[in-house]
Amino acid sequence: MADRKRILIADDDPDLVDLLKMDLTHQGYDILIAMNGKEALQMAMSEKVDLVLLDVMMPYIDGYHVAYEVTSKLGSGAPMIVLMTSRDTSREKGIAIMSGAAEVFQKPFEMEALHKKLSDIFAKT
Repeated sequence: MADRKRILIADDDPDLVDLLKMDLTHQGYDILIAMNGKEALQMAMSEKVDLVLLDVMMPYIDGYHVAYEVTSKLGSGAPMIVLMTSRDTSREKGIAIMSGAAEVFQKPFEMEALHKKLSDIFAKT
């Protein structure tokens, strides 16, 4: 399938990464993995990905800084970024938007809600 979307999952929780990778692969996405902010930034800049599922609180570089660097350096060629956080999303939304993220997703979440969010995002592109 030539039009499979590529998603970079960037989170330092190996259990969540494994769950997301297994589920989203089953949903038909190609998955790349980064376990910290430094890896996430490098991969988002060097790999062709359509979307980054990006944890806010990660080692080395936090998700806000990764999102800002990617969107400011890649401009219109930047992948869509969805920040994932266990923080209160109503308080975090402004910071997320200023960092360049398109969406903020509250952890923990139901996988069906994530599927719908991804479907909605990709329907717009």
